[in-house]
Amino acid sequence: MRKPVIAIDGFSSTGKSSISKVIAEKLGLIHMDTGALYRGITYFALQCCKNEKDNIDLQKLISNLNKINLEFREDNGMLVLFLNNTDISSEIRTPEISENVSLIATLPEVREFLLHTQRSIAEKGGVIMDGRDIGSIVLPNADYKFFLTASIDERTKRRHLELLSLGIKTDAASVKENLLLRDKTDSERTIAPLIQAKDAILIDNSQLTKKETIQLILSHIKTFNNI
Repeated sequence: MRKPVIAIDGFSSTGKSSISKVIAEKLGLIHMDTGALYRGITYFALQCCKNEKDNIDLQKLISNLNKINLEFREDNGMLVLFLNNTDISSEIRTPEISENVSLIATLPEVREFLLHTQRSIAEKGGVIMDGRDIGSIVLPNADYKFFLTASIDERTKRRHLELLSLGIKTDAASVKENLLLRDKTDSERTIAPLIQAKDAILIDNSQLTKKETIQLILSHIKTFNNI
């Protein structure tokens, strides 16, 4: 039996990736963190495509997309992102990447570059993907779609703690400002904006723990009992 495809979209710091990883493990699925792919391209842009003002040269990035090879490799049961054979899983979580990734994600050339990769992985089923436009654009025919949201204060707290755990020093006010800017950029962009797909199940986990959110999502995926 073909295993279903699950799409989980939502705002930053709602736990999309960590929740998807747990669900993938529980249900024997492949997890794909699509946000990590955009972060990987952002990392490449910051490393290789800056202009004389030390800003990202978008046209240079577009012309160099063919030099980017992003792939997930399994390491101790987890998928690790590699850029041109180099592990960049830690580097893509820095504030600098967070501040620039939404800009990179607005580029239609970048989205097209990654669209084929994402759909190819999902064709055979048994995949859970998380991002901002999975249910609405990337996998409109996904078997299950969820949209996660949470209050800005709760998301700020989660993101701040995540950065501190990674050894990245910052303050809550800066984190909140970055999240609000990303919300605005992601929701208002012309290409594949962050929206809830019409058939997606909305989950506000402001008052839910990670475990409770996972249990709620699993309660909607009844057909997995037959796999």
